[in-house]
Amino acid sequence: MDGLAFAPLDGVRVLDLTTSVAGPYCTLILAALGADVVKVERPDGGDDTRGWGPPFWEGESAAFLSMNAGKRSLALNVRAPEGLAVARALAARSDVVVQNLRPGLVERLGLGFDDVAAVSPRVVYCSIGAFGKDGPLSAEPGYDPLMQAAGGIMSVTGENGRPPVRAGVSIIDQGTAMWAALAIVAALAARERREGPQLIDTSLYETAVNWMPIHLVNHLASGGVPRPMGSGMAVIAPYEAFEAGDGRWLMVAAGNDRLFAALCGALDRPELADDPRFRTNAERVGNRDALAAWIAATVRAQPAAHWLERLRAAGVPTAPVQRVDEVATHPQTQALGLLQPVLHAQIEDLRLVGLPLSFDGRRLQYGSAPPRLGEHTDAVLREAGVAPSRIDALRAAGVVA
Repeated sequence: MDGLAFAPLDGVRVLDLTTSVAGPYCTLILAALGADVVKVERPDGGDDTRGWGPPFWEGESAAFLSMNAGKRSLALNVRAPEGLAVARALAARSDVVVQNLRPGLVERLGLGFDDVAAVSPRVVYCSIGAFGKDGPLSAEPGYDPLMQAAGGIMSVTGENGRPPVRAGVSIIDQGTAMWAALAIVAALAARERREGPQLIDTSLYETAVNWMPIHLVNHLASGGVPRPMGSGMAVIAPYEAFEAGDGRWLMVAAGNDRLFAALCGALDRPELADDPRFRTNAERVGNRDALAAWIAATVRAQPAAHWLERLRAAGVPTAPVQRVDEVATHPQTQALGLLQPVLHAQIEDLRLVGLPLSFDGRRLQYGSAPPRLGEHTDAVLREAGVAPSRIDALRAAGVVA
């Protein structure tokens, strides 16, 4: 049995009205789970990520490739009346519609929830917004870094006293995508037990705030305002990265008293586990600077490989801070099959990052390569009952490509 044999969403039709990252990553998850995802793109350029680069891989944006495997591309101008009619016809035969356009745009186009529910009374409609459907900022556009700022994440990221920095990955976009996919799967499961269409609302801002439960509840409990702590964590010590003698960094996570005692032994200072300043986590947090200074001085005396071997042998959770190229070639990445080869017409050795999900011991596989712009236009239209002569007319008018 290969990875494609498990397709729990087989037979589910998804109309994808999304662009950039949050929406496309949501529908990427649905496609990997077996859904037939039709991605509607502008004929004049397609999804915004098709232009993100360099790098471009045989003319294709690496950003687009990373988010759109397993989908079919329909190049359709939904702003044209004929294009809107086609989109509504596709919505009428879809189980799920996902959109993440600018606030209010999908309603102005005539593809909002009420419009789709009128033609598809059992549809699961998922709207991925920026700041959410209510509140003073509900009409504002939003992007991942804006939400890292607005949601407080940038205020606790980086080094104290330094300019704010964003997390180097799209944690808000991809996090929102996961919440949306989870809600869609739940709504599909509930569809047999309830009547009528279902509307799912989520937003980037809600995800940003949701990633902050410890910081927000700490603030509510103490009145204090969390600050950035580099690689550290306010409520645990030692729980941060230290530089070894060869300039490489090691992340050390001694999250309880037993692990701290093991750390002290591995660093040849077992007596420090009984030091009154460090006996409990609360005491270690209160004396964080002295503790970190001692560990840093000790770790700088030997190269990272020396400490990695000793700490792992002692059972202390530790990991090297790896570069992206090291992650790509690491035996653990390879053993888990996280970089999947995908057959592509132009890119001979295309590999994409697989989803972190396995069923019955097999990782989910992407059913097809990321599509070229409009690659499946004719096939999708024929399936929707559009006659060949009308397809030709739509193409001649520039409505499809």
